[in-house]
Amino acid sequence: MKLKNQLYKILVIPVAALLMGGCKIGKQYTRPQIDLPSTLDSTSVDTVSIGDYPWEQLYTDTILQQLIQKTLDNNKDMLIAAAKVKELAAMKRIDYANLFPQVGLKFYAEQEGEDHGGGHYKSDDQYDIKLGVTWEIDLWGNLRWAKDKSMAEFMGSIENQRALKMSLVAQVAQSYFELVALDNELSIVKKTVDARRESLHLARIRYEGGLTSETAFRQAQVELARTATLVPDLEKKITLKQNEIAFLAGEYPHDIKRTVLPEDVIHAASLPVGLPSSLLERRPDVRQAEQAVIAANAAVGIAYTNTFPKLTLTASHGSENDELSHLFKSPHYLLAGTILQPIFAMGKNRAMLKAKKAACEQAAYAYEKVVLNAFKDAYNAIAEYNKVKEIYETRLRLEQSSKITLDLAQLQYINGVIGYMDLLDAQRGYLDAQIGLSNAVRDKQITMVNLYKALGGGWQ
Repeated sequence: MKLKNQLYKILVIPVAALLMGGCKIGKQYTRPQIDLPSTLDSTSVDTVSIGDYPWEQLYTDTILQQLIQKTLDNNKDMLIAAAKVKELAAMKRIDYANLFPQVGLKFYAEQEGEDHGGGHYKSDDQYDIKLGVTWEIDLWGNLRWAKDKSMAEFMGSIENQRALKMSLVAQVAQSYFELVALDNELSIVKKTVDARRESLHLARIRYEGGLTSETAFRQAQVELARTATLVPDLEKKITLKQNEIAFLAGEYPHDIKRTVLPEDVIHAASLPVGLPSSLLERRPDVRQAEQAVIAANAAVGIAYTNTFPKLTLTASHGSENDELSHLFKSPHYLLAGTILQPIFAMGKNRAMLKAKKAACEQAAYAYEKVVLNAFKDAYNAIAEYNKVKEIYETRLRLEQSSKITLDLAQLQYINGVIGYMDLLDAQRGYLDAQIGLSNAVRDKQITMVNLYKALGGGWQ
């Protein structure tokens, strides 16, 4: 009966204390109030956004899909972010466990001999076996604030991982389209070099035949050399771009398999961009910033409740004796309660509270900044998207007109109607128009990438 009473005290007293307390003081989190614009794009607003589409639906090139998946699996920043999520998941579990009693079983054995000058040793042995319970009662919500803080930090790490995924999808796609465009530009330049050789050969024949001046012949040599210098520069850029893609994929530099630059890119006349409020729900960088505010607010709660008393209950039950053979014949129990009330610390606790409030204010402003940046990205991407098709069509017409002009100039030069400088102007115009068209196709692809990223796509 006596043992039952002891156990009753050990178990019931902490529970009763918990029931007597349990209030959670401090300011509960509320999302910072931000006035959102009514629309993202006056020409196309929908409840569904392109940002809701999986990246596999947007990037249909199978080679590009493989590169993106390889990057998401092997990129070192992604692996670091995944490890961070695991770390904070464990820390969250620790703060959650602190809400409950800590139970331990203690075995203790001591053999001690004392000789105080008497010429013989006196034995002072000790043997213990005890079951101990320690419980900090969360009277004011200190431990619950700590749990909320660790939960927000954990959720923030998940959003950071998602934001990184969104960024990597965009990076790989953009680098891939830039690489394909460089391939196309190199092909254009090499064809132009071949054409320059033909022009030089023709200029040599006309010069040796007395049909043109030496100046035209020398200019043809200069133009061939000038165009040929573009080749190694483009080859260098291609190598660097391949190395960049390999690095993103977590690999050593190597040749990147790719397709050719398409002649045209499917570009819808209008594209749903979603509602402004949905942008905050989709973009992981915005959600990560909000989790930082939640964590900072919880830190304020921790600092505030640290100014109040803390109650810790300790209980143990077992046996102790100075002889091992009599250990279980000597029952022992202990019940203890400790109340710690901060009295004087040179204003440390109040200063900590002020510091955490200032940190929370910083986090709120940082959240507002992230929201503003998100909308800036979205508006910029929409503006580029709405104009890129017009730019492409203009450069396409320029390329077609330049080709007709060059064909006519070559015919007139052969017949002696125009001089070599006129032909050279036509050749330069056509080269620039070809490269401009190639860049326009690339820009159409990249504009779609930027719009998709700005609207929060690619993290799923």
